[in-house]
Parts: sequence; structure tokens; C-alpha cells
Amino acid sequence: MNTIRRAEEKDYSRIAELMVVNYRTNFYQFFHKDEYYFGELNVVDTIKDFCERGLFSRTFVYDDGAVKGFVSINGTEVEKLFVEPQFQGQGIGAELLRFAVNEHKADFLWALEYNARGIAFYQRYGFMLTAEKIIEDEWIPLVKLVRT
Repeated sequence: MNTIRRAEEKDYSRIAELMVVNYRTNFYQFFHKDEYYFGELNVVDTIKDFCERGLFSRTFVYDDGAVKGFVSINGTEVEKLFVEPQFQGQGIGAELLRFAVNEHKADFLWALEYNARGIAFYQRYGFMLTAEKIIEDEWIPLVKLVRT
């Protein structure tokens, strides 16, 4: 049974693990910042950051017996969407994105400018690149996508 449900405290470490693994797998190649990716970026600090920012209260997990992905939604923004790399390409991300759009009226997000695969994924589901760009944390270039 595939299900998307609100994140519970028992999911916190798994959500943080998914985020850390995805950052290292998908984004390290662009920045090669060992100090960040293999020092600052860790499960314990990610949980603490999520708690401080109230992210867990607006996070939903894809759980079919194992938590394989999650989406965090802030208003109508898809704030985070990650799927365990071993399960990518199986429709889990699509289900999470559809959930955000259909259940929470999500209509925009920010994506890493270099993440062509991620941007193409969002475009397949009706999101379009805009001209808006920001720099997050003084070194991460993000582009805005909106749903038309």
C-alpha cells in the first residue's frame, strides 16, 4: 500500500537522512565543499534545523512500509522534495509533487540552478522556469519555477 502521510516524530531521522544523502549524491558534484558536505551536513544537525524552522510540521512522507521520500510545503511553496536515490525513477517524487499540488495548492518552488534533472522533473509536471534567481546561504544559486 503506497501512502503519503504527515511526518511523525519517528520519521525525523529518516527524513534528515534522505536529505543528507541527496545533498551529497546530487549536489556535491557542483560545489566540492568537503567541509560542508561531510562536516556541517549531518543527520543530527539537519534534524535540529528542521525543528528550529518548524519544517517537520509541514512535511509529508511517502511510506509504503519504508519511508522512501518526503515533501515539505510552506504555504503554496514546495520547500523540499527528496526521494531516496535507490528509489528515484519509480514515480515516488511524482506522487509527492502531485500531493503538494492537489492537496496544498503548491504552485512554486526554488531549485538548484545546476540541477538539470530536477528542473526537468518539475517541468514535466507543469512547472515553468521564471527569470527569478536568488543566492541561498551566500553560495547556492537557485532558480524559481512556477506552476501555470
